[in-house]
Amino acid sequence: MTEIRFSGYGGQGIIRCALIGGKALSIYGGKFSTMNQSFGPEARGGACSSQLIVSDERVLYPYITRPDILVSMSQEAYEKYQNELKDNGLLITDTDLVKPKTERKNITHYSVPATRFAEELGNRIIANLVMMGFFTAVTKITTPDVMKKALPGLVPDRFLDLNKKAFDKGYEYGLEVLKEKTQ
Repeated sequence: MTEIRFSGYGGQGIIRCALIGGKALSIYGGKFSTMNQSFGPEARGGACSSQLIVSDERVLYPYITRPDILVSMSQEAYEKYQNELKDNGLLITDTDLVKPKTERKNITHYSVPATRFAEELGNRIIANLVMMGFFTAVTKITTPDVMKKALPGLVPDRFLDLNKKAFDKGYEYGLEVLKEKTQ
């Protein structure tokens, strides 16, 4: 079983990340998953997170206890949730929006300029899809094709191609980062 927390601020598509991951893994990836979400009283700009549990067997308890993977797309979210990350866990951050205060020695940390890449593609609102592509590459939780199959119905039809481009940009960057780490 893998426990994942996506975190950031309202308006970044944090909840959609878990929806996409859960749909991809449970419908197209042959896994079981549950998803929960939480956000502050602000519709946009407030802290929010979504939780995704993925397992080869039925998930009996739908809430994460200590995430194996923490994705943080804002400084506030990182500071709020980073202490919950398990030892030997995986931390994934947006390079330009999150500056870890101290590097924990017992975790693996990867970073992607998701918001910057999204802006280069024409719309910063797709930073979550850049992050999902990067997440897919570095976690190897499933294939990119499985993740992209989950997009229809979860992103607006008129932006489906742009979301796929954003995903691919993050995925390709993730593969480059992994290649550099092994050299």
